[in-house]
Parts: sequence; C-alpha cells; structure tokens
Amino acid sequence: MPEVRYIYLWWILTAFTVSNAFGQGLMIHNYNVKDGLANATVYAAVQDKEGFIWFATPTGVSKFDGKRFRNYSKKDGLTDNDVVKLYADTNGRVWFFTLNGLFSFYKSNVIHTAANDSTLKVDLHGQYMQYMFEDLVHFPWFLNTDNHVLKYDNKEWKYPLGAAITDLFYFLKNIDTIFKPLQPYFNLSTLKDANNRDQKIIPINPFPINDPAFYARVHKEPVVIIKNTLYTYHRTEAVCFFNGADWGIRDEISNICLDNDNLWIGTPRALYYLKNFFKGERKLTKLLDNHYITSLLKDRDGNIWITTFGDGVYNIPYKDFYFNYLDNTNGLYSHSIFSICKDEKSGILLVGQNGGMLNTMDSNLVIHQFNLDSTSGRNSILSILPYKDNEVLIGADNGLFVFNTLTQKVTLRKPVKTLKDVDIGNNGKIRIVSKDQVITDEYSTRIPDVLLTSIVSINDTAYYVGSNAGLLYGTDSTRQMVIPGTDVALHQSIKDLKWINGDLWIGTSDQGLYVVKDNQVIKHLSTADSLVSDICQQLYYDGADRLYVSTNKGVSVIDVNTKKRIRNITSNDGLMSDDTRGVYYQRGILYIATSNGLSYFSDSNMPVDTVPPVIYLSNVKYGDSSFLPNKNYFVHLYQRKASFEVEFGAIAYDLPELVQYQYNFSSDTASGWVTTMSNIVPFPDLQPDTYQLQIRARKYKSDWSKPIIITVTILPRWYQEWWARGILILFSLLLVFFILRYIVRRIKQGEKRKTEYNRRIAELEAKALTNQMNPHFIFNSLNSVQHLIMEKEEKQALNFLADFATLMRQMLNNSRKSYISLEEEIAFLTRYIELEKIRFSNVFVYHFTLEDALKDYTIYIPPMIIQPIVENAIKHGLAPKNGEGRLEVKLGLRNDMLYCSVDDDGIGWERANNIKSSRLIKHESTALSVIRERLQIIKSFNGNIGKLEIIDKFKFGFGNKEGTLVEILIPIVKML
Repeated sequence: MPEVRYIYLWWILTAFTVSNAFGQGLMIHNYNVKDGLANATVYAAVQDKEGFIWFATPTGVSKFDGKRFRNYSKKDGLTDNDVVKLYADTNGRVWFFTLNGLFSFYKSNVIHTAANDSTLKVDLHGQYMQYMFEDLVHFPWFLNTDNHVLKYDNKEWKYPLGAAITDLFYFLKNIDTIFKPLQPYFNLSTLKDANNRDQKIIPINPFPINDPAFYARVHKEPVVIIKNTLYTYHRTEAVCFFNGADWGIRDEISNICLDNDNLWIGTPRALYYLKNFFKGERKLTKLLDNHYITSLLKDRDGNIWITTFGDGVYNIPYKDFYFNYLDNTNGLYSHSIFSICKDEKSGILLVGQNGGMLNTMDSNLVIHQFNLDSTSGRNSILSILPYKDNEVLIGADNGLFVFNTLTQKVTLRKPVKTLKDVDIGNNGKIRIVSKDQVITDEYSTRIPDVLLTSIVSINDTAYYVGSNAGLLYGTDSTRQMVIPGTDVALHQSIKDLKWINGDLWIGTSDQGLYVVKDNQVIKHLSTADSLVSDICQQLYYDGADRLYVSTNKGVSVIDVNTKKRIRNITSNDGLMSDDTRGVYYQRGILYIATSNGLSYFSDSNMPVDTVPPVIYLSNVKYGDSSFLPNKNYFVHLYQRKASFEVEFGAIAYDLPELVQYQYNFSSDTASGWVTTMSNIVPFPDLQPDTYQLQIRARKYKSDWSKPIIITVTILPRWYQEWWARGILILFSLLLVFFILRYIVRRIKQGEKRKTEYNRRIAELEAKALTNQMNPHFIFNSLNSVQHLIMEKEEKQALNFLADFATLMRQMLNNSRKSYISLEEEIAFLTRYIELEKIRFSNVFVYHFTLEDALKDYTIYIPPMIIQPIVENAIKHGLAPKNGEGRLEVKLGLRNDMLYCSVDDDGIGWERANNIKSSRLIKHESTALSVIRERLQIIKSFNGNIGKLEIIDKFKFGFGNKEGTLVEILIPIVKML
C-alpha cells in the first residue's frame, strides 16, 4: 500500500468575502514516487471502464486501484515511455498518446501495439495524435497534428475524409449528432470557425448561472478554454460562463473539472475551487499554491484527482465535501480541542482549547480568539454550557468564566483550582467539582482520598458525583457524599455522568457505559455490544433521544429509549481524529471535537459508501508458470508438485487499507467462505480434478461484491491416465499371481520338509529304540534269567521273562506312535526300572512324584525320551555305587510343557565319565544327542522349545550330596 501523506490546507477567500474570515479545511492526499507512482511529473489522468485510475508520465504509465500502483514502460510493451495523453473509450481500452505517433492501447491485461496486433499498423507520415472522439457506434476517431482524420473500426485504419484537411471544430460542431468527446474540455486559441460563419460568440453570459437550463447546457456541451475564460460550445453559439479576470485569476486556465454545482480550475500556478458556483455563490478558494496543475479528474465515486508537474498526484476524497474542518491551519489557536458549544441565538460557535484560549466563529465564518486567565497553569477549557440569554458558562482549569455573546467579553465568575466539571440544574443552580470538592454558590464540600471527575444534577437539591473510585450521591440539605446502593458496578472509575429521563448514564474509564436506575445497574454497554471503545471521555445528550459517547476511538451514538447503539463515527467516516473529546448537536449539524481539530457536518447527510468495490484478478501462478488474469475463465493445467497461487485486488479509493476479501474453493458458499486481508491466496498440491475458486471483496461499510470465478482443471500426468492405470492394475494382478504362486510353492515345500522331518523322527525313534535295547541290556537280562534258573528260582525267572517280553512288546508299540499318554509312559518306565532292579540285585530304590496339576489334564508326550535318562542314572550312577542307592523321578507342568527331573544319589556325572568304558561313553553320548535332536525337531512343528540339562550335584553346590540331576522340558499335547 502506498504511503499516504495528508495535507491540511486552509482556504483564503477572495475580496468577495470578509478579509479575515476562514473557511473549512480540506484533507488532501498526496501520492508520489515513493508510493509507487512512475514519476512525480504527471501529464494526465483518466478512469477506465473497470474503475482503475491511469496516470501518464514521462517514464511510462501507472495504473492505480487505490492501494497499489502497477507501472508500465517500454519493457512492458509501450511504444515510448513518454506518454503525454490518455483516453479511455467505452470498449474498455485505454489509449496511450506518445510523440512518436505509434498507436497503442491497453485491454484485458495486454498492451496492444503494431508489434502484437496487426490491426494497429498504419503509416502516419511522422505525425502524432492530438484528440480522440467516439462515434455513435463506439468506433474511435482521431485528429492528428497535420489535421487529418483517422477512424479505427477495430479491424483496420481508414481516412474517412480522404486527404481533406480539417480541424477540431469538425468534431465539436457534430457533438451529440455524430461524435462523443472523450475529454471534458478543449484548450483553443480562438473560437472562430472558418467553416461556421453563422456561429455566435457571446463573451458575456446573458443567462443566470444558476438557471437549470443553462446548468444542463454547460454540463452537456463541450467546454472550450480560451486563455482564462470558459465557454460552453454549441454549433450555433459559444457562451462564456466564467471569466477568470472577474475572479482575480490572472493566469491562463490549463484544465477544469465540472463537479456537480462546483467548479474546479487548474492553472500553472495553483488550483482554484468554486464551491456552489452553479448555485450562484461567489466563493473562490485557492489550493495548492505554486503547483503546476496539469489535469483534473472526478472519478465515479466523486473523488477529485489533481495531477501536477513535479509534485505527483493529489486526491481529495469525496467525504471532504460533506465534512467541515477547523484546526490551527485555518483559524484556531491550536489543533487540540477540549470542548465545543454553539450559542443558538447568536449562531456563534465556541471552541475551547489549551492555554485558556477560547475561539469563536460567527455565521460569517469570522474567527476571534479570547485568552482567559492562564497565569497559573495550562487552564484548559473543559466545559462550555449555555447559561442565560447572551451568556455562555465556561469551565476551565483555573476557574469558572462567563462569555457574553453580545459584548464579546469574558468575565471571571468564580476562581476554582483544578476544576473538573460544571453542571447547571433545571433551576439554574450551578454545581462545580474540582479534584476534591463539590462547590456551589452556597457551600463547598471536600471529599478526601478520591479524585472527583464529574457532576450531574438530578433535581433542584440532589446530585451525583463521579470519581476515580466510583459513584457518590449528595444533597444540598446534608452537604455530604454517600455511596449509593451496593452494586459493585458503581465502583468503577467514572469519567462523565448524564441524567436522562430518570436514568443515570455513567461513562467509565475502561468499562464502557452503565445505565443506573434506583441505584441499580439496568444496562451495560461495551465493545461487546459494538461500542466503539470502553474508554469513555465525555457524554453528550442532544435532547432528542440521542446520547453521544466520546471515546479514544471515535463516537458512539446511543438510543436512550432502547438503550442500544445506533452507529459509530470514526476517522474512517471522516473525523479528523479518533481521539474525541466532546460533541455538540444543533439544527441537524453535529460538531465533534478531537485532539486534531473540529469536524462538523450534517448529521442526516453523513456519507457512507455502501457500493461494493470492483474486484479484479492480478496474477495467476502455478509453479513457475504465470497466466494472464481474466474474469470467469477456465484454466487447464497439468498436475505438478507446486502451489497454485492467485493474486487479486479491489478498486477502492476510500479507505483501501480496510478492504476485506473472501474466497471459497468449494461448492459450500454458505459456510465455506474464508475471510482475509491478504490479496494473495496459495493452494498447495492440488490433485487432478476440476476446482472452482470464487473471490469477493467489500469496502468499509459496504456489502460484499459479486464474486469473480476461476474454474481450474488440474489434468493428470500420463501415469495418472486410465490406460496407465489399466497397465498398472494388470501388472499388479500379475504380481499378485506370482506372489500367490510363490506362497503355494513355499507351502508345498513346507509340507515336503514336514514329511522329511517325520521320516527323520521315525529314524531317530528307531535309533532311540536301538539305543535302549542295546546288547548289554539284553545280555545282562538273559544272564539274570539264567542265574535265576540255576538257583532253582524258576518262578522268579518265569516272571522276569514275562516282564521282559512285555517290556519289549511295549517298546515296539510305542515306537509306532508320535505321542503317548503320560500314564503309559509312567507304566513303561516302572516296568523297565523293576527289571533293572532285578538285574542289579535290588541295589537301589525308586520313587515317582507327580504334581497335582497333572491330574487335571490328559498329557501326551513323545515316546522314548525319559527312558534313556533313567537308564543312564541306573547303569552309570547307581550300579557302580557301594551300597543301596535312590532314584527319584519328578513330573510337573511348567508353562504348558512337561517338566521331568531324574535324580539319583549315585557316583555323579563327572566320576561316572571317568570310569566308563569307551563303548559306554559312545552309547551315552549318542543317546543324549538323539534326545536333543528330537527336541529340536519337535520345536519346528509346534514352536515350543524343549530343554535338557545335566547337573553334577557335588560339583554344582548341592552340599556334600553326590549323584546326578537331569532336568528336561518336553513339549506336550494337553487336553482336559
């Protein structure tokens, strides 16, 4: 946004008004190079069909939307940087006139020249264009410097008059029948038309300037400037309606602007403003003294644009013509104002300021200044109240004064130090508060420990006082202050009080506005209720149901009947400052005192721009590609990993910094709008689809504009096309097929391995049986039978043979099974141990111990796993021992596995290994390795990990105990 400089100018009225009178000030905005303008020298300004303001400069042209300048030069397509004239036609084109004579215009974001538009090619024989008109069908016509007429029919150039030479009068006398001018005035050296000898030239206007018919004629017909006179031109007569010499203007008039009833005149030395000229008023205001005015433009909103030679562009907002301003630049003592009042009888406006300075302005706008006693401090005038006929009461820091409006004299009524507020009761009784006293003509009451701020009378004898600690109530009879009621809201820091129709209105320092009835708060208004600020500085009641609340952010207007906010008035509406100190209302005119001057205006005619702004697209980017913006357009883009970005703007010359935008990138226009102050919206990583982007804007207090629409289609890449997706699906199916085939093959291979494992298990079990049934066992068993027979113990020998045969049959049966029950295994082990006891002459005893948990289940275990361990315990632990031995087999459950321990008190594992024969060592090692291998194979089937551990009790810390403990965890099948 360009930096805007505000220039306060005061009007010097001519000899036709009182010499020491001052009029309203104007706020003029200045735009220059540092704001973005192409050059400080500006030749001309036009407004195009969309609403943009264009400025012609020696270094190119500038397009302005109220906030941003977009500059164009030769590098952007201009035929020459030095553009001397601009014309905007009804077809939306802006034509650029340069001294090289080459045609060019701007339309739809493109500068058209002969280089990119063949229809603009024409041989001008070294001449350049002077004027431009349109005919009734909107074709442009041109008059060049050798007085030839050219016509452009949007396809080619023609010379409608052939080689004939003419002049500007050819167009002027055919205005409204053939041509329409594209500029409001024409500078000529004479009005004499050689081809129109019957035309009358009337140098003195015979018509009243305020005659409606003449007013319509001036605003309809072209205006011709002859030196410093203005003529309304018609083919039959040219009538002078303004003579600069009659108004004291000695310089030649370079440009004009007809602004309804007002007339603007630009000269090489200054700008002149004739307010209500066409109403017959004779008030001339001189502005921009020592400025070379090059052109004047009134835009569609009523703003006035002034271009200058070397000083940039000046703008006077349309709201300036509704507001009147007073400050130290046009008559007041200073710019800071504390109080305001207007005497209804005399019409004198009174303005109170610092330093005891009272300013008065009469109905003729004559300002006088009166200095109250300021010998003891600043003596700011805080209150001005109507008092008696021809008298006004003035409360200042150092005392109470009376100003006589007839004699124009100020007298001291009562000296008061640190006066804060004054109130006049219905009976005319004056009550004053200083910082710590309530003072009347009869008495004074001191209130210690608080700072008093305000006072209001509620009847002839009672009143309320505001303080920094809250509300106080007093009466003339008691002359004492009390705290009224118990409502905690009444303890706020108070700035001002007003008693209206039985209600007490309290303006606080930071909590907004309270309404109190019978010492109870009945209403609280704050910023949550749209109050402009919670910091109240002064309350004013206009006597017509309107309460005005002056705050540090403007003025809020309250309806005292409904107790609701009606509107807010701020600097955005035209005030000189938001820091308001006081309000006064009289006969439709609202006066607002601020820290930066006085603003007054017609309360019923306050300007509000409710027309939505024109919104436009500035740029569309997708990655590193840019696209020419256009309304309602359709864009096809291939998807890429980039952000889609839209840049836009709104044409708003009043408060452009308050323009808001909304955008919607979905079909939900009810709740899908996103509000932003930014004019750039990015959309990252759009997927292939069709999108609709809507953008709209609104100005301060306006409605939302009609949205512009961009329909964008993001096209898929080749790999996102249907055929590419089909190929991808086919490849995916093939991949799934091969994966399934691989899985099936793995399953088959697993079954094959399982079969191989089963075969291997069978082999191992056979090997285990072989190991169990070793020749030594059979030989010893048979020797035992022989010994029994020889000892004539035939019965015992027969029993031994029977048990031996049963054991052999049981071993063969179990070898065919993968699992046997635990009961079968215990029976087998018992029979085997009994035979071993007989073989070894009962040299040991044995015992089986089963945990109770085993009784709840049917347990199945692989066969032939425990027997080799028991055999080793008997043969290598107990048999070599001197004396009787003990063998204990314990069985239990550990984490869904069978725990088995074989405990003997034999010679021990290490000692047994030392005395074994090599054959026995090989046999033992083979048996144990077979057990371990079987446990590993079982793991591959059910995932459970078996365990075999051999412990030499003497070596591993079992005290002096000898023997071997073998522990084994066996995977099982458990059933209830």
